[in-house]
Amino acid sequence: MSKRDRSKPAGPSAVVMVRIVVAEDGTLTVTVDGAPFLPPEFSPPWRRGSFPAIVDAIREQTARTIRVDVIETDGRTITDFYTPNPPRRTPAPEAQPVQQAPAVAAEPVPVVPRLVQFAGSGMVPGEDVAVAIVIAHTETGPDGIARALIDSRYLDHATTGEVILLGRISATVCIGAPQ
Repeated sequence: MSKRDRSKPAGPSAVVMVRIVVAEDGTLTVTVDGAPFLPPEFSPPWRRGSFPAIVDAIREQTARTIRVDVIETDGRTITDFYTPNPPRRTPAPEAQPVQQAPAVAAEPVPVVPRLVQFAGSGMVPGEDVAVAIVIAHTETGPDGIARALIDSRYLDHATTGEVILLGRISATVCIGAPQ
């Protein structure tokens, strides 16, 4: 075996290289092992808020570790690794006697979300912002303010009723109770 052959990663243990370049307007150019990785057909360009969807889509296509290099507009590189999702195991069905349930005609009750808003400032414009009780992510507007519409039913389960906005780039944290 030559020295050149020994330096190459072997088969399935190789790491998938993902490179994400952030443009000034907040759009992303994504490559996977050097090949372009485009958004779904007829979708808008990738943006900062697309990051989780990008990683999830790539993880679904491979059972290998993913190395993600994000090159920011100022030249900084942020590197993260994602390991493969464990295979899902479905338990073997146990033999159960079949019982007939009486037929009940029930009308579905529509569930209407009760949305509340929480906003915080100090973030980088276009930045991906985590919303905790982590139920969603949002993106800042051009003014650097993040707004999150939250179904208030989630807050019913939080003893403090507080929400956290966390800027993924600026590390700005805003904590408070929605109005």
